[in-house]
Amino acid sequence: MPDNIERIRFHLDENVDPVVAVALRRVDIDVTTTQESRLLHKPDLLQLDFARMENRMLVTHDEDFLVIANLTTDHPGIAYCHIRARSLKQIADALVLIHAVLTPDEVRGKVEFI
Repeated sequence: MPDNIERIRFHLDENVDPVVAVALRRVDIDVTTTQESRLLHKPDLLQLDFARMENRMLVTHDEDFLVIANLTTDHPGIAYCHIRARSLKQIADALVLIHAVLTPDEVRGKVEFI
């Protein structure tokens, strides 16, 4: 993907281990976490509002976001992984791949299953 293409930025909700953010930052991917954004224990809709305002794909293990995504496509994209389905490395690798091959417009309103 050419360098002048807009890249996906991520926001990890509180259920995703911050170690994933560390791994993404090592490869220069822009990522925020719920903890850093002072959204710890805030409702899901506030998490999604933050991701929407910041134009960040939300990364989560929380199935409630699948319900929300079923009701609206007004979100910057959701990357979902069942909490026990993948290792932290596999989650980080999947997000690196998403970052490398997709644009924010391609994930807007969609759910990517990791």
